[in-house]
Amino acid sequence: MNITANGIPTRPQTLGYGLTDSPSGQAAWILEKFWAWTDCDGHPENILGRDELLDNVMLYWVTATAASSARLYWESFGPKRRAPFKVTIPTGVAVFPKEIVTPVRKWMEASYTNIRHWREMPKGGHFAAFEQPDLFVQEVREFFRTLRLPPVS
Repeated sequence: MNITANGIPTRPQTLGYGLTDSPSGQAAWILEKFWAWTDCDGHPENILGRDELLDNVMLYWVTATAASSARLYWESFGPKRRAPFKVTIPTGVAVFPKEIVTPVRKWMEASYTNIRHWREMPKGGHFAAFEQPDLFVQEVREFFRTLRLPPVS
């Protein structure tokens, strides 16, 4: 399997076959991602319970979705994979400090031209909704409050 500099598989289908064929391989792959991509101070169980981790592994295992999961990253990153785009609808961004690639507002504004909400969060990573659900929900609510129409009188 070829690996790019940022650790994303260059041939996700090959990886998918291996993960679908091996429950221990699937567990190792997912748990390594939780270790690397969460704000866990070096151990995923510092932020997520063992049952939560195993439930997540089982969701990939019983649905055989490892390949499609890896493919999303493979298709989304890389210089030849990203086409220029413009998003003009109101956008909210919550920047979690342990995200794989931390968003930079100046760079995002080139494509997201209507950023109305930007907050740098105190903790959290790539799986923010899973590891920091209260903070995540608070941010979603705060952003959408800015879009509410005034009450009709």
